[in-house]
Amino acid sequence: MKLMNPLELASHGPVIPVIVIERLEDAVPLAQALVDGGVKVLEITLRTPIALKCMEAIARDVPGAIVGAGTVRSVSDAKAARDAGCQFAVSPGYLSEVGLACRDIGLPLLPGVATGSEVMQANADGYFFLKFFPATAAGGIPMLKALAGPFPDVAFCPTGGITVETAPQFLALPNVKVCGGSWLTPSDAVAGKDWARITKLAREASRLRA
Repeated sequence: MKLMNPLELASHGPVIPVIVIERLEDAVPLAQALVDGGVKVLEITLRTPIALKCMEAIARDVPGAIVGAGTVRSVSDAKAARDAGCQFAVSPGYLSEVGLACRDIGLPLLPGVATGSEVMQANADGYFFLKFFPATAAGGIPMLKALAGPFPDVAFCPTGGITVETAPQFLALPNVKVCGGSWLTPSDAVAGKDWARITKLAREASRLRA
């Protein structure tokens, strides 16, 4: 498998869904619903006991899906994600040991940052496409505008508190390449197996590029 440059994730559409899956049986139909709506890059968070099994199932059974692991907090998380067939990882914050381990095992990483110091730490390890998290709580659009000054060579994927209404405002910023959102997979739609609704939300998200 060709190693992906994390910035390639932004080339597949303006929104990366941040997905929490509670039941293994939902993994494949949920992912298929998103892909059918034009959303191929899927961040499956390591927030449930069956998350890794869900990643394996989607990577195996949903052609066209680009599966990534979210909430990667340790070297062992990164290795488990790679072994599950993930093509990228996303972390809520940044640790050098995780960043360097991802490089060593060939797992592209989108590291989380919220401050200038964290941006500099990630840059020092060679990471220049970063997840800005939690985006709304950490200052939102004004903070991203402020970071653009000292970090003109850094691109961001803001995630956390973004909605279908505010996403276009984030995407209009020159240093924002894509944004993360949990609104594409509402818990009630997943619980009710309303895959058509999720496909519709994915299709709407695909059209959000400002």
